[in-house]
Amino acid sequence: MEQKIIDIHSKGEYPANVLSNFYPNEFEFEGVRCGSMEGFLQSLKFKNPTKQAAVAMLVGKEAKKKGKRKFLWKMTGNIYWRGERIKRESIPFLSLISRAYAEMARQSTEFRIALKSTLGAKLVHSIGKNDTKKTILTEGEFIYCLDLLREDVSLYV
Repeated sequence: MEQKIIDIHSKGEYPANVLSNFYPNEFEFEGVRCGSMEGFLQSLKFKNPTKQAAVAMLVGKEAKKKGKRKFLWKMTGNIYWRGERIKRESIPFLSLISRAYAEMARQSTEFRIALKSTLGAKLVHSIGKNDTKKTILTEGEFIYCLDLLREDVSLYV
């Protein structure tokens, strides 16, 4: 039997669209309100905590557009969370991202239901990039976070 493949993107059919970082799965992470995972991810490009909090509230294309103008992180390899500098290519970065996804999953029933519906399927993000110097979150990191969450049975009780 062939394994079902779910290609996650904002214009995909359910559940792919709800699992997209562009989807308005609102959550609060470490005291910061996030309008979507994309808002959170793009906010990491901003050193100023006030500006970062404003970007974190954004959703989808609006968040992506706001972060597009911030390219210094590509040269320095630094991102920021609440005033703290973190190397983009580091275990602390992956830990930060994993914690944010876990918090979003805990707070968004719609995200949890969509994620649960993918059990047994292979998740991919074919439009994602894999160069850490060109994207704030690689396809591999994205799928890793989702796969970790799918294994957390406590989310589904």
